[in-house]
Amino acid sequence: MRYFIELSYNGSGYHGWQIQPTALTVQEVLEEALSKLLSDTISVVGAGRTDTGVHASQMFAHFDTDRLFDADDLAYKLNSFLPFNIAIARIFKVKPEAHARFDAIRRSYLYRVSTKKNPFTHRNAYYLKQELDLEKMNVAVKILFQYKDFQCFSKAHTDVKTYYCDIMKAKWFVREGELHFAITADRFLRNMVRAIVGTMINIGLGKLEVEELHDIIKSKNRSEAGYSVPAHGLYLTEVAYPESIRL
Repeated sequence: MRYFIELSYNGSGYHGWQIQPTALTVQEVLEEALSKLLSDTISVVGAGRTDTGVHASQMFAHFDTDRLFDADDLAYKLNSFLPFNIAIARIFKVKPEAHARFDAIRRSYLYRVSTKKNPFTHRNAYYLKQELDLEKMNVAVKILFQYKDFQCFSKAHTDVKTYYCDIMKAKWFVREGELHFAITADRFLRNMVRAIVGTMINIGLGKLEVEELHDIIKSKNRSEAGYSVPAHGLYLTEVAYPESIRL
């Protein structure tokens, strides 16, 4: 049987999602916990890869096993077994061909910028002292909808077949004293959100004009875009699937 796991995690203590030979990752910790509880060698496949320090308020992964278990009971045991910074929301059966990565129809991210020094959020939001022009940044956001090729925001030398992404929603807004950037697309390139945010911040600071964003995107050159903002302010907030994957 194939199962999906819905989980969340604070990425501060991990070198991203994907297993690495010399660093602790979320995937490694989850696989070890599942393997011990099911007395089986379990491999999990995530909906995507989050980089070192990036958080996820909603992430999905799938795994296969012939072991029989109660899904709610396993989720409870996993939460007792896993460290405090990883939480299981639910486990459910899916069709044998369902895939956590390839069947996702959209993904959403949130980036948090704190404009005031806050000892309780310094590890979860990017602290920026300078004042940003939110209106200009939201004007620039609308330019993103005019394009599909976002190579300029992609990490260099990545093994991808296409740089095309369909951005469905994107907006800057204020929430509880922080500036938040929310974006939804069918797929994202490596480092894409952090590069977009860094470019938008440069516009908000007056270092770039709004219309220059057109030239940056058309250049397909990462060095033309803004800096990559720190990972600790980034959250994967949603991975959506068609109902057809369920049994």
